[in-house]
Amino acid sequence: MRVLAVVPARGGSVGVPLKNLERVGGVPLVSRAVGACLRAALVDEVVVSTDHEGIAAAAREAGARVVERPAELSGATASSESAVLHALDALPEDPEVVLLVQCTSAFIDPDDLDAAVGRVLDGEADVVFSGMETYEFVWTGAGAGVNHDPAVRPRRQDREPHYRETGAFYVMRTAGLREHGHRFFGQVAVQPVPARHAVEVDTPEDLDIVRALAPFVDEPLPIDVDAVVTDFDGVHTDDRAYVDSDGREMVVVSRSDGMGVALLKRSGVRLLVLSTERNPVVAARARKLGVPVLQGLNAKETALRDWLAIEGLDPDRVAYVGNDVNDLGCMALVGWPVAVPDAHPRVRAAARVVLGHAGGAGAVRELCDRVLAARPAGSDAAERTPRRMPRPELRVKGEPVRIGGELVGPGLPVYMIGEIGINHNGDVDIARRLIDVAVDAGCQAVKFQKRTPEICVPPEQRGQIRQTPWGEMTYLDYKIRTEFGRDEYAEIARHCATRGIDWFASPWDVPSVEFLEEMDVVTHKVASASVTDHELLRALAATGKPIILSTGMSTLEEIDRAVEILGTSGLVMMHATSTYPLPPEEANLRTIVTLRERYGVPVGYSGHERGLQISLAAVTLGAVAVERHITLDRTMWGSDHAASLEPSGLEHLVRDIRVIESAMGDGVKRVFPGEEAPRARLRRVAAQ
Repeated sequence: MRVLAVVPARGGSVGVPLKNLERVGGVPLVSRAVGACLRAALVDEVVVSTDHEGIAAAAREAGARVVERPAELSGATASSESAVLHALDALPEDPEVVLLVQCTSAFIDPDDLDAAVGRVLDGEADVVFSGMETYEFVWTGAGAGVNHDPAVRPRRQDREPHYRETGAFYVMRTAGLREHGHRFFGQVAVQPVPARHAVEVDTPEDLDIVRALAPFVDEPLPIDVDAVVTDFDGVHTDDRAYVDSDGREMVVVSRSDGMGVALLKRSGVRLLVLSTERNPVVAARARKLGVPVLQGLNAKETALRDWLAIEGLDPDRVAYVGNDVNDLGCMALVGWPVAVPDAHPRVRAAARVVLGHAGGAGAVRELCDRVLAARPAGSDAAERTPRRMPRPELRVKGEPVRIGGELVGPGLPVYMIGEIGINHNGDVDIARRLIDVAVDAGCQAVKFQKRTPEICVPPEQRGQIRQTPWGEMTYLDYKIRTEFGRDEYAEIARHCATRGIDWFASPWDVPSVEFLEEMDVVTHKVASASVTDHELLRALAATGKPIILSTGMSTLEEIDRAVEILGTSGLVMMHATSTYPLPPEEANLRTIVTLRERYGVPVGYSGHERGLQISLAAVTLGAVAVERHITLDRTMWGSDHAASLEPSGLEHLVRDIRVIESAMGDGVKRVFPGEEAPRARLRRVAAQ
C-alpha cells in the first residue's frame, strides 16, 4: 500500500452533536469523506478512526476500514494527528503517503485529492494541504492590518493571493509525520480548491449552508436503485390545477415522463406513485403510465414502508422523489431521497439529489434517465434482478387471524360469510334485507363487490347492449347503474353496525381499495379473478388489513406469487372452484388440505354449488370459513342469483355447520357418559 487516507471521526462534537453522522445531500458527512477518498485514483485504502459505533457502521457501509479509537484520543483536546498516528500503528506497515481527511468538509473533489497526492509522490512537497485563494484584507481586533498596510489599498489585480486553510485534507509523507508528530513539516505547498468546496461544518448554521449548497455543488451521479417511488402533485405536475366551471380538475404533465417511465419499467425497475390527495386525475395518469398508485394516504411513509416489505426491497436501493414537507417521512426511509428544484427548502435540504427539471417539466424523465444510467448497458430486465431483502418464509404456524371481532382459524367456530356480492341489483333496500337474512341465519359477516366500472369493464364490452330490468342499456351503463357509491355504502355500514355484523367487499381495482379503506372495512377479499392482478394485490397488502384470498381458476404457481406479495401474516385462504353453478365432480375439496399444508395459513371454502352438502363436507375437511352467495329469491334477475342460497337455505347451512362443529370433537378416543349404560349391559367379556 502506497497511499492511505485516514478520516478521524469521533462521536463527540461541541457545535453539532454527532456531527459526522449528519446528512448532507442525503449522505452522512463521514460517508461523504470516505466516498471522496475511494473515488480518488491514487488512494489505495481508506481508514476511519472513531470511538462511536454508529459512525463505524456508516464508515463500513461506505467502504472504509474502521480502527477503534481509544478514549484518551477521543476527547475534545485530542489532535487529529494523534488519530492518524494511532491508525498507522494499527497497520502492519506504513504507507509512503498518508492523508488526513476531515469529515467537516462536505465537498471534497477526488481530483483535488489526486493532485495533492501526486505532488507529494513526485517530490514537489512533503506536505500539501487544501487552501482557498483569497484577496481578503485581514485585520486584528485592535484594528491593525494583518496582511496589508491600512494606508495602502492596492487593487485586487495588483495583489498577490493568500490562501485560507480549508481543513478539508492534508497530504503528508508518512516518515515526516512520524518524525515531527505534526501535519506541517519540510516543504509545504497549497492545493487550491474552489470557494464552493471551502465551507467547513462547525456550527448548525454551517450545516444549513452546506445542505443548501449540496444540490448545486455535488456532481450529478447515476442513481443505482431497484425501485423508484414518486409523489404526484409537484413531481408529475407543476403543482397547479386547472378547474373548469363544473369543478373538474386538469393538470399539466410532461410527455417525456411517459417515455422515461416506459424505459425504466422495461429495465426491471419497480415503480410506485404515492399521493396524499385522492383525485381521479392521479389514477388516470397512473393508468396511462402503467404504474401502480396508492392515493388518499394519511401517512405516506407507512404505506411506503409496507410496500418495501411486501416487495422485499432494500430501502437503501430505493429512490423517492418529493416536493413538500409531507414527503420528508418517505425521504427518510430510502437511500436516495430526491427533490425537484422548486421543492420546499426542508425537502431540498433532506435530498441526496436535487433534480434540474421541475415537476411537470421533465423531472420524472430526468430521474428515469439517471437511474437508467446506473443500469448495466445492453442487458434486459431478466438480467437485472433487483437486490432484494431476505423474505420471511411463506409458511407460518397456523395461528388464527383476527377479522373484526372474530378469530378465524383451526379449532374455532367456522366464520360464516353471506356474500351479497351484486345480488342487491343496485338497490340499497335489497342490500339491507340481505344483511338481515345473514344476521338472522347466524353469519358473522356479509360481503359485497366493489368496482370502478370505467376500469373493470373491458373496452370491447362497454358498448354492448344489455336487456335489464331498467330497460335496454349498454353494458357499461348497466354496471354503473348497479354499482353502489359512498352514500349507499354509508347506509350499509350503518345498518350492519345496528345489526351487529361486519361487512367488507372484494375490490376489483386499486381505486376501489382506496374507497373501501375510507369506509374502514374490517378486511379485504381477493376475488378469484384477481389472483394475478399484482398491482391490486400490492395495494391490498399496503393497507395492513387481514386479507381473504380466494383461489378459484388459479394454479399453485399463481397462488405462490400472490402469497409472496400479500405475505402470510393475516392471510386467510379460500378454496374455490369458479364454475357457476358448481358440479360436485369439480369441487375438489381435498385441495383444502393441500393449501393448508403448502402455505401454513387458515383455509376456508367459497362455494358456488346448489345445495348444502359440499359446503358441509368442506367443514369436515377443516375449512375455517365458509362463504356462500345469498339472495332473496333465486329467480331474481341477475347473474349470481341462481347459484345462491335463499334465506331458509342459509339458515339450514349455518345450523348444520354448528352441528358438525360439535360432532367433530377433539380426536381423543374416550368412553363418553352416554356409553356407560350400554357398555355395562352389552359387554359380555370385561377388559383384561
